[in-house]
Amino acid sequence: MSQEYAVTGGETDVEEWEPGIWSRLLAETFGSFVLVLGIVGTSLYNIVNQGSILTVALAGGVAWIAASAAVGRISGGHFNPAVSFGAALAGRLAWRDLGPYVLAQLVGAVLSAAVLFATIPQTLVDLTQKADKFDFFQDTANGFSINSPMYTSSGGGAQFDLFPTLLIEVIVTAVFVGVVLGVSDKRAKVTYAPVVTGLLVTGLTIVTWIVDGGAFNPARSTAAALFSNDWSANGVGGQLWLFWVAPLIGAALAALFYRAFASEPYEFEDVEAGPVVATAPADDDEEWTDIAATEAEAEEKPLVTAQSLPAEKAEAVGPEAGVPEAGEEPTAEAEGKKKA
Repeated sequence: MSQEYAVTGGETDVEEWEPGIWSRLLAETFGSFVLVLGIVGTSLYNIVNQGSILTVALAGGVAWIAASAAVGRISGGHFNPAVSFGAALAGRLAWRDLGPYVLAQLVGAVLSAAVLFATIPQTLVDLTQKADKFDFFQDTANGFSINSPMYTSSGGGAQFDLFPTLLIEVIVTAVFVGVVLGVSDKRAKVTYAPVVTGLLVTGLTIVTWIVDGGAFNPARSTAAALFSNDWSANGVGGQLWLFWVAPLIGAALAALFYRAFASEPYEFEDVEAGPVVATAPADDDEEWTDIAATEAEAEEKPLVTAQSLPAEKAEAVGPEAGVPEAGEEPTAEAEGKKKA
């Protein structure tokens, strides 16, 4: 549920607004576009920054904060298939919306990568002695073994193989999805959730950068791989499967843990009800009867009967005082006394 703010007459009115599926999908597309633009865009030209990890991580974190603040209220701000999968498992996203969400995230990520690919200067490709733009773009893709940044940084002396990379991706994604589910929980009352998750994106990107190029987002990994030229078994394209399997496993672990120990309680719709007036039974064997009355009726016409008063008072203010017995209509004489 989202909130729409309208300012009228100097006062701010808050109206509940339920965005439609197309609004949510466009929000996910936009958020994924911005996120990939920040991470892959910075990584693409990171050679100018002497391969600094910090610039890529900060760009990713700031992009996440901006996108979440802009459209997070519309779609929930997933921008990552692993987050959507975890949300579905945790009961926070309808399963029927999972496929469209993932597709929207992929569209946004691929569009962003396409824009970046189209803007690569040919002179820079020549300067770096790359075969073509695809070869130049390949440095932004996630990979392990000989495609791990550790392999490049160490001159081929060290690398992260399949199992360590898989383990890191599972753990990092589990942490990320767990935090997203936690800060977005209604009971958390975190008003700065985009900042929390954005800083986490920055930190986890720094952790995973030297391992596999900072993944934990299948949409980002897919977009970068599509514009790379090595789709052999040992190429970044052939290793793309790991960057889907590992994040989804991590998301599942986080979601199941959340569902078991911190899941939001069921919310029941409030039902307005007037005050309940209980009348004493005329006989001890009779059951108490609850009479529901609206608040307005209770204020205008208080329900008073002889049975609702103590015995001594009921005798003193019986029918002679204008108080009808249970089930009796007020007499004309009683009405006259009441007016008097």
